[in-house]
Amino acid sequence: MKSTHLSLIAGAAVLAAVTGFATVTAPGAPAEPTAKSAALLPVERAGLVCPAPSNSDLAETQYTAFTPAGEGGEAKGAAELKPALPIVDDEDETDPKKAKKAEEAAKKAKAKAEKPVLAVKEPGKPVVAEANGSSAPALVGTATGKLAPGWTAQQTTEVTAGGSRGLLGVTCTAPDTDFWFPGASTAKSRQDYIHLTNPDDTGAVADIELYGPEGALKSDVGDGITVPARSSVAVLLSTLTAEAVDQLTAHVTTRSGRIGAVVMSADDSAGSDWITASEDPSGTLVMPGIPADATSVQLVAFAPGEDDADVKVQLMGKNATFSPAGNATLHIKSSMTASADLKDLTRGEPGSLRLTPVRKDRATPIVAALRVVRGKGDKQEIAYIPATGPVGARATVPDNRAKGSTLSLTAPGATAKVKVTASAGSGGGEPAVETYTVKAGTTLAVTPKAPEGLKGSYALTVETTSGGPVHASRSLALASDGVQMFTVQTLPDDRGMVEVPSARQDLSVLDD
Repeated sequence: MKSTHLSLIAGAAVLAAVTGFATVTAPGAPAEPTAKSAALLPVERAGLVCPAPSNSDLAETQYTAFTPAGEGGEAKGAAELKPALPIVDDEDETDPKKAKKAEEAAKKAKAKAEKPVLAVKEPGKPVVAEANGSSAPALVGTATGKLAPGWTAQQTTEVTAGGSRGLLGVTCTAPDTDFWFPGASTAKSRQDYIHLTNPDDTGAVADIELYGPEGALKSDVGDGITVPARSSVAVLLSTLTAEAVDQLTAHVTTRSGRIGAVVMSADDSAGSDWITASEDPSGTLVMPGIPADATSVQLVAFAPGEDDADVKVQLMGKNATFSPAGNATLHIKSSMTASADLKDLTRGEPGSLRLTPVRKDRATPIVAALRVVRGKGDKQEIAYIPATGPVGARATVPDNRAKGSTLSLTAPGATAKVKVTASAGSGGGEPAVETYTVKAGTTLAVTPKAPEGLKGSYALTVETTSGGPVHASRSLALASDGVQMFTVQTLPDDRGMVEVPSARQDLSVLDD
């Protein structure tokens, strides 16, 4: 008799640590609540993609990658971001010399793509790299072992002149199959490119749908966009439709494969920045971290289902929660983008916006984002704040400087306490830890305590220690020629730990 033993317990643990979920139940076994037997384990693998930073020759970009110190997986590990492969279209090339030249160029590009742009060597210390000009590539990468839990990366680009002027910041994203971007535009004053980056070794196919105030925009070219393996494609949204719409919602899905998606938005009069995806559709949304000196705030929301949505609009300020005058509620028609001009609603104090259903029994799922302006006239600068999930157990944002970083914390429910750790600097310095209490229904904006002896940039890690959920964002500001350039990044849970239900039985397959 030959016996083949299936180690389901080990298999379940590995699957959950990689994907975030695993359940094993033997046939005929009674179902038991997993809460009693679930264990928290660190993820063992994580992936990130970063878009090409800019199309401006004046662009100066800093990449920063970081894994927070804490419980890791295996003793060993790696965390590397490498250049995406350029897209070469030489299928119709008939000239042998040109075909050979293209083949040689592709080989060189592939060899270059195997060299990491930046690699994290140890938890708790950020690493940085720089790239200048419009030729800086998109990046794709993977972290394993002890460097996977909480691995994050940020790219920050400064463009001092031209149509892309601004401070553009974006947290590199995990690949997925579904993204919502309220606040995008096809207006003549805007140049919005959606960047689709494929981290895998097989091609992906994506669809882009656009929805304005009157519903879906007509488009014949947004379907079936091919994103080759380990490559990135930038699509100008205004080329997908003949309709010029100032505020719309872009929806990106994949037919096959997975991608990272983010929108680069440039406004002729107000600078540029990245629009990252809103949190998945939900009845209640939070957009944290409106600067105290915001001169204009515009809310853009969309209801993707079959039902209309009626939501309360509330600002969680420094001391209390209140509804802005004239914009206490917003009606969002099904499959139509709605917007509200909230003007300078913060009036000198930091705040965060919360959307909740007018009727609790009709919590229609929505997505939303804020377009925030600082300055006036030709000194304007924009940034975007998408709806984001809570910090949860832990969240991190890299690339904080000695000056210019502001951390915004808001508690939409109960009062909460958080621990904020400033990591060692990329070039030296000792970590610093502070704790904050965030009162219910308020927003607390703080200047983080920088690491002692800081050299280079550092990462901020936020952990909820007690109380209700906390939503957070980090604003990074940099003055240039009288313009207060800034960018805002949200801090959702890094999902570095996953619940792994314990397997109750072993199964054996017996063969005679």
